[in-house]
Amino acid sequence: MLQQTTLPRRAPVALPATQEEGPLAQGREFVWTDGDFTRIKALIYKRAGISLHDGKHAMVYSRVSRRLRDTGHTSFRAYLDWLEQHDGAEWQEFINALTTNLTAFFREQHHFTILDELMRARRTHDWRIWCSAASTGEEPYSIAMTATEALGSSGSFHLVNSDIDTKVLATAAQGVYKSDGVKGLSPERLQRFFMRGKGSNAGLMRVKPELQKHMEFLSVNLIEELPFNEPFDIVFCRNVMIYFDAETQRRVLERIHRVMKPGGMLFVGHAENFSDARKLFELRGKTVYERV
Repeated sequence: MLQQTTLPRRAPVALPATQEEGPLAQGREFVWTDGDFTRIKALIYKRAGISLHDGKHAMVYSRVSRRLRDTGHTSFRAYLDWLEQHDGAEWQEFINALTTNLTAFFREQHHFTILDELMRARRTHDWRIWCSAASTGEEPYSIAMTATEALGSSGSFHLVNSDIDTKVLATAAQGVYKSDGVKGLSPERLQRFFMRGKGSNAGLMRVKPELQKHMEFLSVNLIEELPFNEPFDIVFCRNVMIYFDAETQRRVLERIHRVMKPGGMLFVGHAENFSDARKLFELRGKTVYERV
């Protein structure tokens, strides 16, 4: 008969005060501390104006840990030290990792109804439009389809599309989507504006050159001076301001105001309200503002 042995209990080991505790810390590949989060929070705010709240720990860990793997670093501290000592391409990768891209064709349909009405009222006008958060392109192409339908084949418009995330911007410029991604579009729009892939491209849809010829794509950081010489009639800046604090929102609105024509229209997201910026923009419809 085996004799039962009682093992001595080990005293619990306390984590350092800066280290994250609880279930989120279990099973992680890299050590993750409050100090790491605070540094990342400060860096992305300085570089992109994005304001991260404390509930974003898990998201930030997941996204930035990919950068550690890709650059061969074994800790967030080492990666961030290295990042701050270099002013190269990794900064763009860091920004790309922390930007959120949620989009769809004709998202917030009422905006495109208003855009259609505005453009039909001035069909001979040479329209300049800026989509300031192009993401993977669904919003820009929705704008371009609306403009083409409103103005007719002889209509004139130029659509500038920008984003701070260079990877999604490259996808937007390419204009290729899986068939599932365009299933919300009408058969008429699919036939008019898209080419269906064949052979090795089966299951893909490409935007037709007739639509893309009106479009320009460039990387723009909204917290820096905007690189535009000619003013815009229309600006789409939807679901962007929600990632900025009040001070950054005000500065970005001032920059947008400077690159718009008097009376130009600004389209924003459903959760965004600029009642504190009445000297710059006046509400003219559901999340549609007129440049004062």
